[in-house]
Amino acid sequence: MWVGGLWVTGFSANSIFSVVVDRSLAGDIAGRLFTTISYIGIASAIYLLAYCLYTHGHKVLKHWLWWLLVAMLALILVGQFGIQPRLAQLREIALPNEVMQSQYAKQFAAWHGVAGVLYLIECLLGLLLVVKIPSWSQP
Repeated sequence: MWVGGLWVTGFSANSIFSVVVDRSLAGDIAGRLFTTISYIGIASAIYLLAYCLYTHGHKVLKHWLWWLLVAMLALILVGQFGIQPRLAQLREIALPNEVMQSQYAKQFAAWHGVAGVLYLIECLLGLLLVVKIPSWSQP
């Protein structure tokens, strides 16, 4: 659910901007989608990490898939609690203008680009996780 949701959210967010004329509204909708999948990801990662630790014990710390999960969780946390608040702050201080029509446009675009790259990395790591986790019998 988590990894599939990452990919669906990424593609859906792109489609929203071609359907919703108001770019600010489209951004709000996309932001809510990304927030939702972030919380699903946090819950999923914590569950998977706890399950792996419970079933494999401390040996799991030597397996690369464990660290892939940790990396995915870290990416979510950085995006959701580091970058997203910064983007929201830039939107707020740009008011009454849209952020892209303000003096903060370059900063917003840069942070948005970083968020996009981190999200893409998370999606690719998730794909690797889905492909490799069935073969994870013993760390």
